Amino acid sequence: MNLRIALIRGINVGRAKRVAMADLRKLLEDLGYRNVRTLLNSGNAVFEVPGTVRGDPASRVEAGLAKTIGVPARVTVLTSEELKAAVSKNPLEDLCDNPSRMSLAVLNDPKDRSRLTPLAKHDWTPEALALGARVAYLWCPGGVLKSRLGAELNRALGDAVTTRNWATLTKLHELAESIRQGR
Repeated sequence: MNLRIALIRGINVGRAKRVAMADLRKLLEDLGYRNVRTLLNSGNAVFEVPGTVRGDPASRVEAGLAKTIGVPARVTVLTSEELKAAVSKNPLEDLCDNPSRMSLAVLNDPKDRSRLTPLAKHDWTPEALALGARVAYLWCPGGVLKSRLGAELNRALGDAVTTRNWATLTKLHELAESIRQGR
């Protein structure tokens, strides 16, 4: 099964870039993807890529959003294996007493990880940063909006990264697993 998770950056935040999840599901289905499901109202989708569908899903969804819905947005797509690894290998999980204060920053391009290496060497106490293969784990006990670490990560990567809180990521993982198991 070729299961993918799409994270769309910056839609349905405030009043800008509004996209109904029904429209997003229809767009993904029109692009040839199957078993499309969305989570929450913030641009998270899980879908299967049939073997007959060619092309990079992130680029295809970005183009479809701009052309069909009229909303330009960056799209990051993970494989279900990448998401599973990110969730199961969280090195900061012991710090996470509030899932809304733990974030996972997903890189559009894994090569950008090197841009985060200097940040990982810095002491962010009481915040914390750890790097995975294609992700950065951020513990922000005061909230990501007030976080020095979050600000520095955004300064380092800009729109080359999209961030989701831990509760959302674990729900996406559960949704992907339910599709994998045929539920």
